[in-house]
Amino acid sequence: MEHHSNIVPWQMLRDEKGLVLKGVPIGPDGTFDIAAFKALLTDRTRMVAVTHVSNVLGTIVPVKEVIASAHAAGATVLIDGCQAVQHMTVDVQDLDCDFYVFSGHKLYGPSGIGVLYGKEALLEAMPPYQGGGEMISSVTLEKSEWADLPHKFEAGTPAIAQAIGLGAAIDYVTAIGVDRIGEHERDLITYATQRLAAVDGLRLIGTAAGKVSVVSFVMDCAHPHDIATIVDRQGVAVRAGHHCAQPLMDHLDLSSTARASVGLYNTRAEIDALADSLDKVRAIFG
Repeated sequence: MEHHSNIVPWQMLRDEKGLVLKGVPIGPDGTFDIAAFKALLTDRTRMVAVTHVSNVLGTIVPVKEVIASAHAAGATVLIDGCQAVQHMTVDVQDLDCDFYVFSGHKLYGPSGIGVLYGKEALLEAMPPYQGGGEMISSVTLEKSEWADLPHKFEAGTPAIAQAIGLGAAIDYVTAIGVDRIGEHERDLITYATQRLAAVDGLRLIGTAAGKVSVVSFVMDCAHPHDIATIVDRQGVAVRAGHHCAQPLMDHLDLSSTARASVGLYNTRAEIDALADSLDKVRAIFG
């Protein structure tokens, strides 16, 4: 259920280094198969990279158990938190993850910036991924010595405006309260699941317990792109497509789904509007 952004870089590294990539199965309702994951771990496992929340299914992965199991096998763990940090409180020290990443625009901030958290010892041991100004402490013709963290990884002029904007977004979300936002969104997801399940010919994709943020679905009378067009004309915005998760679509034997996302600004009335617009889809295509 990974986003392409947590697949493609590992494929590129595989092609460069000769690594073996393994995928973890999911259950019929979209749950992460923790037992299958543990069975995949061996003494040759070096890195585990897993999403915290699926951008298609809304499934919350039991990342704390994933991390503990991976560490017991001697592996390092990276968590893709792009779909999690805006919906729940994340404590990287409590999780004990080695790396945690998320993008700014998913947290109501600007695009073009993100956050990488890493344990200090690992970051110290890693070489810079990019060379340039400000990431060095000294340079001679023979060698360069790197600046202290985090400057070693921040070559050149940083994304100054984006960093200020992301800081403001974090302050905004923190002032409202991430837990309050999460509670509001869980109410909307529960309500949306009930309303959409009652729509004739609609099938929900991803029904794991405790899911957050999104409701994906298909209808037996219309392609997701047609669904998106009709509901757009009713003033409702959904996304249709493979959602940058083509391996998941292949696993589900689907080309695409329609996906309704909820945030801190959405209401139950908007869920009702979505359900009503889907009745319009049925009236046109059914």
